Amino acid sequence: MRIAVANDHRGHKAIEQIKAIISQLGMECVDFSIPSDQPVDYPDTAYLASRAVTENKAERAILVCGTGIGMCIAANKIKGIRAALCFDELAAKLSREHNDANVLCLSGDLVGPTMLRKIVDTWLTTDFVAGRHLRRVRKIRAIEEGMDPREITTTQ
Repeated sequence: MRIAVANDHRGHKAIEQIKAIISQLGMECVDFSIPSDQPVDYPDTAYLASRAVTENKAERAILVCGTGIGMCIAANKIKGIRAALCFDELAAKLSREHNDANVLCLSGDLVGPTMLRKIVDTWLTTDFVAGRHLRRVRKIRAIEEGMDPREITTTQ
């Protein structure tokens, strides 16, 4: 699996750990990371990594900024992206199982290295379970298309 990664200046330390985890899991890293603490605007790098997902250059992406909030907001502006901000393993697991999240957003300031490893490993190794959740993901896609999600009533 190909995983795009990106960060801003406050996520540069965490992104190095994330790239190592991706490699340890035998996955390929599509690298849009910024390797320093020199200021960079998070929407710029969130856009690059998220577009890699929507353009099928990566299956998923992981984004890191100070809180993760800015990256999540920016990524979710891109059609086809379902970005989830996760602070623990359960949120990471459910974001994949229930929401088919294709972008993981993390805080470089608020999540320590041990929890970061647990979140990333869980998110990368958890599959979407579909079932009743598929209808809900389809409703999200309908909203992106400007439709009323209440019109989606089946999983077909």
